[in-house]
Amino acid sequence: MTTQANTKLTLALSKGRIFEETLPLLEAAGIVVTENPETSRKLILPTNDPQVNVIIVRASDVPTYVQYGAADFGVAGKDVLHEHGGEGLYQPIDLNIAKCRMSVAVSAGFDYENAVRQGARLRVATKYLLTAREHFAAKGVHVDLIKLYGSMELAPLVGLADAIVDLVSTGSTLRANNLVEVEHIMEISSRLVVNQAALKLKRERLQPILEAIQKASNQ
Repeated sequence: MTTQANTKLTLALSKGRIFEETLPLLEAAGIVVTENPETSRKLILPTNDPQVNVIIVRASDVPTYVQYGAADFGVAGKDVLHEHGGEGLYQPIDLNIAKCRMSVAVSAGFDYENAVRQGARLRVATKYLLTAREHFAAKGVHVDLIKLYGSMELAPLVGLADAIVDLVSTGSTLRANNLVEVEHIMEISSRLVVNQAALKLKRERLQPILEAIQKASNQ
């Protein structure tokens, strides 16, 4: 007999766009988050279902919480999952939310085509080290990667880097800082990831939620 304790589910989400765009999908599964993470100081948020909680973590930490079972499932961008590697995670659903793109950008006027000729060496600022390394390696371009956590657009402006690899949505921040996209690396959207053990041990409780979210994400 399944006990109440081991049917309790924890969902890992990050604040902002992913949280807001996940809410309607959760509601389609009958789950309503009853507190707003932007106004609540709680890191564990209740829902209308006493057996489902939502934990609020950094976007880059979602795969780790799910991998190690601190959360049973979560929502993370393809960018984060690619950097994490996806170990110990089942990735059943592309939710088609929080869409953007991973791109290379440089200062307007920078001769990027000449700079990336075979044998060239570029200084690239990014927090997506694996993605950037793979992209430039495939082009035969040697890069010195500089890890930054924010304000990526500043790096070319002050001479820290020749280029940046970052997420781009509308491109307005790039334009405001006189930067231009010069290469598209990949399309990004957010995916539902599930702890593999939870998928087996809590399947009866978890599967209907996953199916309802998938149906809603396809509409």
